[in-house]
Amino acid sequence: MHFLPDIFVPCEVCKGARYNRETLEVRYKGKNIAQVLDMTVEEAAEFFSALPRISKKLQTLCDVGLGYVKLGQSSTELSGGEAQRVKLATELSKVATGRTIYILDEPTTGLHSEDVRRLLEVLQKLVEGGNTVLVIEHNLDVIKCADYLIDLGPEGGDGGGAIVCTGTPEEVAACPESYTGQYLKKMLP
Repeated sequence: MHFLPDIFVPCEVCKGARYNRETLEVRYKGKNIAQVLDMTVEEAAEFFSALPRISKKLQTLCDVGLGYVKLGQSSTELSGGEAQRVKLATELSKVATGRTIYILDEPTTGLHSEDVRRLLEVLQKLVEGGNTVLVIEHNLDVIKCADYLIDLGPEGGDGGGAIVCTGTPEEVAACPESYTGQYLKKMLP
């Protein structure tokens, strides 16, 4: 049995604006709510720059590499990595305690290399704030920045699950049994 993907049909009354006429007449700096929700996070951060409580939260979303997401985008359309970064941005906007463990599962999935760099800066700030960040990741740009690695393998699936080696990126790169180490060695100075 095959199912077709969900389809969305714009409302005949509001033409997909999602609000009634009266609501759409309300404007801020010339934009109504439908126009604001059609902005990317990055555009909205600029648009609301004079409102610190709003712009700070939007900037946090930009900092974790979500500047391209539209404000009105449904959460069901986010990838797993994007959803994790929304949660991370939510945590980052709270008052920091310096005693939190953050566990992220492949947060760089689908990210451009510039966004990976920005995400690494955010994760480093968490560590510098006294928090612990545990990342499950295949991206070598992230792996080479880790303080400590646990390389599982030697293969994936049924052929994996054993600890191949542990240590700093340099120690894992020096381990001949580590497939990760073989690729990591090429990226280290």
